[in-house]
Amino acid sequence: MERGSSKHGPRLDDQMSQEVSGLVQGPGTGGSRVEESRVPEPAGEDQPEATTAPAGDLRTGTPQGMSSEDVEQRSRLGRFITMTALPGDRAALIANARENEAPDDIVAALEHLPEGTRYQTVSEVWAALGHKNETTRW
Repeated sequence: MERGSSKHGPRLDDQMSQEVSGLVQGPGTGGSRVEESRVPEPAGEDQPEATTAPAGDLRTGTPQGMSSEDVEQRSRLGRFITMTALPGDRAALIANARENEAPDDIVAALEHLPEGTRYQTVSEVWAALGHKNETTRW
């Protein structure tokens, strides 16, 4: 039998393998992925939940002229409009969104796009739906 390590004996290799098995294997193997001692405790009744944006808005990664919610919603739209649909008109975008099993609110928004206009990017579609894109810096 071949061993994967030449630095340790077989017994130590097995012991080390057991120590990290919960981190390597997923929940389908009988245990959770995270050890219970590493799971953070929930917030108390009178305490706010933990967040990565304590001030209510992410400060980094949000382009000028857009909120983090705008960025998230535009990204969500882009998940259901693939590059194969662009450039495309209203009918092509709706068909592509339906092929990608877009939620009803996305399809309904695309149905409000004007007919006869071809869109090159998801940002153009987002703007045509009445939303703001990032401000261009000169």
